Amino acid sequence: MQITITNRHTSGTPAIEEYVQKKAERFSRYFDRILSVEVILDQQKSEHLVECIVSVEHGDPVVSHSSSDDMYAAIDLSTDRMIRQLTDMKSKLRDSKHHPPSSGAI
Repeated sequence: MQITITNRHTSGTPAIEEYVQKKAERFSRYFDRILSVEVILDQQKSEHLVECIVSVEHGDPVVSHSSSDDMYAAIDLSTDRMIRQLTDMKSKLRDSKHHPPSSGAI
């Protein structure tokens, strides 16, 4: 899994990049078919914006956004939202496979 961290309008510190790397590595626990993760860190005035884009096999990219006054809080919010989306995607894939038809035909 490839993890890319991009900084917009802010200079990324090694501590923040290490924190993002550690959080993004956790995504593979919740969904197996992750190809790459892109995390975009942005700052507009006093607000920090974080966007996570996860590319998965045979599917559209999964995107989560968050904003906060604190960069670490924004990273936590965005990664928590991404984990929720990945677990929902995995449960939908797992649940839709072996259901019998509901049309009454046996």
